[in-house]
Amino acid sequence: MRQRSGLRGGLRRWVSIGLCGAALALGTGAPAHAVSSQDTASPGLGWQLTPTGTEARFRGLAAVSRDTAWAAGSGGTVLRTTDGGRNWRDVSPPGAAGLEFRDVEAFGARRAVVLAIGEGEASRVLRTDDGGASWTETFRNTDPRAFYDCMAFFGNRHGLAMSDPVDGRFRILATRDGGSTWRLLPTDGMPVAQPGEAGFAASGQCLVTAGPRDVWLATG
Repeated sequence: MRQRSGLRGGLRRWVSIGLCGAALALGTGAPAHAVSSQDTASPGLGWQLTPTGTEARFRGLAAVSRDTAWAAGSGGTVLRTTDGGRNWRDVSPPGAAGLEFRDVEAFGARRAVVLAIGEGEASRVLRTDDGGASWTETFRNTDPRAFYDCMAFFGNRHGLAMSDPVDGRFRILATRDGGSTWRLLPTDGMPVAQPGEAGFAASGQCLVTAGPRDVWLATG
């Protein structure tokens, strides 16, 4: 969606972690706003703010285990933790400072796929197989009318990415090899979009999967 809706404040320098896994804190970096374990409903559960070393505003988060998680955001920034969020390493793709990452799908400590949003060639998909040491661009949008908002995977191999309507219908990309290659699906069966209808390129949640075949698409 061309209106960059979402969390205006965003996270800027800090990550909050808990015993249940790594998660982004929706704050502006003030440690005083951290929730102590005494304030939580369950004893022993709490949050700890950890500096990330970046001013990026994070929109995408993917946790694959209690130790490993990936975060992606503005300025082409990608971070990875392998110690439960205690430390975050900058594994951003080289030359991606002009991209806005709004979605990340991760499959382990080494493999992840990120989606950059925007009109025309600003919409891209990049993939890493070595923990962010190197990245490969696997899709670049060449249609100036398309604006990709989000993506979702059914498992390690099959996934979809959604664009705002082109010629009155939402556009869907599909991958069958974990994001290495993408193909445009036919629009047969896709309902005609209403005037002004579009997805929300906020945090990759406008497209979600359920089970091996079902996918849910949310617009506004």
